[in-house]
Amino acid sequence: MFADLTLYTLLFLALAAFCAGLIDAIAGGGGLIQLPALLIGLEKSETVVILGTNKVPSIFGTTASALIYRRNIKTDPKLLIAMALPALIGSMGGASLASLIPTQILKPIVVALLIAVLIYTWKRPQLGLTESMRHDQRQRLRIAAGAALVIGFYDGLIGPGTGSFLVLTLVAIFGFAFLSASAIAKVVNVATNFGAILIFGLNGEILWKIGLTLAIANVAGGFLGAHLAIRGGSSLVRKVFMAITLALIVKVGFDTFIAL
Repeated sequence: MFADLTLYTLLFLALAAFCAGLIDAIAGGGGLIQLPALLIGLEKSETVVILGTNKVPSIFGTTASALIYRRNIKTDPKLLIAMALPALIGSMGGASLASLIPTQILKPIVVALLIAVLIYTWKRPQLGLTESMRHDQRQRLRIAAGAALVIGFYDGLIGPGTGSFLVLTLVAIFGFAFLSASAIAKVVNVATNFGAILIFGLNGEILWKIGLTLAIANVAGGFLGAHLAIRGGSSLVRKVFMAITLALIVKVGFDTFIAL
């Protein structure tokens, strides 16, 4: 497969993977950069193959940033398990249908949800800057499992905005600060990526050499992004979160309403 790529294209994809890892580690949304880059660089490949290949660098970069977060931020192991397992199952289900369901029909809904996410966050300037937990633990685990299942399914099926939906769920529904929410979201995102890779891999829909090569750049970006997020705290994560959500609205909106 490398024989089909020029050095320029490979460097372009590597830079995109690095930037994706960096942004994704702070507030999610790395797919906003990496997936379009793959669509451009691998234009001769089927879309479902590009979706599968995109998950390979993503899981490595997300794992790297998740490990850094885990070393610096305490998270509830029960909550992580309650979200990671349903997210894994949901992602496998979504990936199984990725080549069957025309995702174009779902994109207007995604745009509407992202707009709602941005408005909700913007109108609450103190949201997620400090931790103020809601619900008892049992109720929290039930809600978290259901939300993770749905978001995991979405990630396997389409993907863009998964990090934003995870972070806002943790901040708005449970009362986590943005930094803690991002730390939890990274672990859940590892599970969604793993579930999708299982399905795409079994179906032969991954370009492994390209995916593993880009993983190096994504990991580097993930390490840097996680360190920046921990240093900048919830205030930085909130700003990047809003910027990425806005960019996602523009990107998905363009793909949905203009590029047709």
